[in-house]
Amino acid sequence: MDKNRYLDLSNLSKVYETKKGPFVVLEDFSLQIPESEFVCLIGHSGCGKSTILSMAAGLNDITKGSVAVADKEINGPGPDRGVVFQAPSLLPWLTAYENVMLGVKKVYPHASAKEKEEIVMHYLQAVGLSGAIDKKPKELSSGMRQRVGIARAFALKPKIMLLDEPLGMLDALTKYELQDLIVKLHAEHKLTTLMVTHDVDEALYLSDRVIMMTNGPKATLGDILINDLPRPRDRQTLLNHPNYYPYREHLISFLEEQEELKKKHA
Repeated sequence: MDKNRYLDLSNLSKVYETKKGPFVVLEDFSLQIPESEFVCLIGHSGCGKSTILSMAAGLNDITKGSVAVADKEINGPGPDRGVVFQAPSLLPWLTAYENVMLGVKKVYPHASAKEKEEIVMHYLQAVGLSGAIDKKPKELSSGMRQRVGIARAFALKPKIMLLDEPLGMLDALTKYELQDLIVKLHAEHKLTTLMVTHDVDEALYLSDRVIMMTNGPKATLGDILINDLPRPRDRQTLLNHPNYYPYREHLISFLEEQEELKKKHA
């Protein structure tokens, strides 16, 4: 197994057939992510970020190209990939505990009842929800619901974690808390992670590399920032690092250039 290509996105293209003819969302996008690396995808709306993530999750058909996890080409969704969306899609009639247990039962069918319970409780405790295990989604705040979604994804012990703007709808304080949680979980589990975000500061706080997407249609890889800010990370140390603002300026400049290009072609 090639650990430098643990998640291998090769020449991905996505084309939708419309009444006006083929609409090319994404064209010839390639990205290799080594084992345990945390990569963020940024770019303007319509640049194919979520399309890439959904193809990697096996939830969206690939027009051209391939996705492989640990040298095995994927064909549809699977437990080797944990996915967290902007809305966690919890079953409203189940408690937080039962929502996590649902996935655990499918992935560990031969584990004992005690072993399954230990897995569920471990991850609910890890996300700070040990006091809310019997609450149903309507009794939880949006941030707590997202914690359940994160616990559910990690409890499957996937090879790859795919995060599609999981903090995009949260208030600033909750967002910071969950960013810290993601940093903590990644430090503990070293899961290879691909995350879609619109937030430049979030990308710099979480990632090892930031992948910048060109505008759609026919979006593709535009630039790569190697984010070598030291780990373990905390927000204040990061802000005081001499490379933080140059890196931030690089990302913002790229996005501004893409915005200008969009206006020219409007």
